[in-house]
Amino acid sequence: MKKVISSALVGTLSLGIAFSVSAGPVEDQVAFKKYYENRFPDTPTEDFANGVYSILPTAREQWEAIEEFPPYELAIETGEEFYNKTFANGKSLADCFGPDGAVRNQYPKWDSDRGMVVTMELAINECMTANGEKPLKYKKGKITEVTAYMSFNSRGQEVDVKIPSDDPRALAAYENGKEHFYTKRGQLNFACADCHMLTAGNLYRADTTSPGFGHGTHWPVYRSKWQSMGTLHRRFGGCHKNIRANPYKAQGEEYRNLEYFVTYMSNGLTFNGPGARK
Repeated sequence: MKKVISSALVGTLSLGIAFSVSAGPVEDQVAFKKYYENRFPDTPTEDFANGVYSILPTAREQWEAIEEFPPYELAIETGEEFYNKTFANGKSLADCFGPDGAVRNQYPKWDSDRGMVVTMELAINECMTANGEKPLKYKKGKITEVTAYMSFNSRGQEVDVKIPSDDPRALAAYENGKEHFYTKRGQLNFACADCHMLTAGNLYRADTTSPGFGHGTHWPVYRSKWQSMGTLHRRFGGCHKNIRANPYKAQGEEYRNLEYFVTYMSNGLTFNGPGARK
């Protein structure tokens, strides 16, 4: 797609973000970032990696206190054990991703050989199955422990998702994720952009919606609501349920493309996962 589709475009234009008909991903990202900088002028650009806590000073104080003894700490420890656990064939995840798994800045990425977006969770399971092991479940459980360990070791790496210009399929995947972000769906007729762009910072019941800029930086997340860790695709599914829309399959093409777009929009920020959220 060469322009934002859906009625969300009208609102974004009125709020000062313009998408040219001929705009590409680079122009999209510049406009996306500028929109949030203008909407929240008191928030330093690099701080958007902290999600809703970048715009709520009071909530940030509580969050920083939680971060002194983070609820994901045990997940990092157990994730490290599993990461270095020897498979039946004598290998481990370390053989696929290196000694410390600090590869978060490599994902999501475009795989030109297969013509698809590959996320870190998908790559982990492909490593598992390639070595004769059963794949992990994608929404919660062991996958979040492994990615918590890998993300923790990747903290400080810059988000730098690439869309190869020599492969039109990569651009098509990006555009599909972009379309998903701006398209209304479900019985409540909401788009991702309605909550995390047009009304970012507003209250929905007792929750303040977080800025979309920075959404790809801090996963996996321990949510107080879940009382457990969860992946980004678990959160995607929860958002769909909240607006009474049928969720897609975790690590299916729809959510992988959405992650591709969302994370590309956060280019220039730094990865700081795992995270803790309400």
